[in-house]
Amino acid sequence: MNYHSIAIDGPAGAGKSTVAKNLAKKLNYIYIDTGAMYRATTYKAISLGIDLTNPYAFGFLDQTRFIFRSGELYMDGVNMTMLNRQKEVADNVSLVSSHVPVRNKLVELQQAIAEKNNVVMDGRDIGTVVLKNADLKIFMTASVQVRAKRRYEELQALGSKQTLKELEEDIQRRDDYDSSRDYNPLKQAEDAIPIDTSDISIEEVTDLLYDKFMVKIKGDY
Repeated sequence: MNYHSIAIDGPAGAGKSTVAKNLAKKLNYIYIDTGAMYRATTYKAISLGIDLTNPYAFGFLDQTRFIFRSGELYMDGVNMTMLNRQKEVADNVSLVSSHVPVRNKLVELQQAIAEKNNVVMDGRDIGTVVLKNADLKIFMTASVQVRAKRRYEELQALGSKQTLKELEEDIQRRDDYDSSRDYNPLKQAEDAIPIDTSDISIEEVTDLLYDKFMVKIKGDY
């Protein structure tokens, strides 16, 4: 059986996760939030008290279980939605996700899921590394101000105390870090379709990607 995949990349707060989750639901595909996997890894590393600067201190990943249910990540049986939003996790996830052994392990797990399921996967290196042969590749962007406001509203609903200014600074710092790292940096795949979501609603973006995907799939038959 041939499985289909959609790769959505872009910086933090561009709307990737919400659009990917909605699109997966519309297609009845599995939604894979790869960013959640890196945040969960960071959370577990902090909980274990390991040296986050040591790329080889993440051996616990070999015994860690990741499962996606209804678009939410469960790590070792625990729903990570709230835990992943802790500020300490946000402050350290770029560092953790820059480690080659960590990226290699999680990419391996992500590819294994896509090999056996129809998926919509979002992250920062999906179209360039994880799903190089995805049926549809999208690179979503938005202004720092718009992305910070979206993240602010999302975190406020979860009880976060971070200010809008702090989030703008965090997002800009994350952009700079992710785009400049040596291994699997954030960048647009050559065959990806760029979409700026600054002035487009989530519903409009979801419908747009759905239409593009259906045209692509029909064209393959």
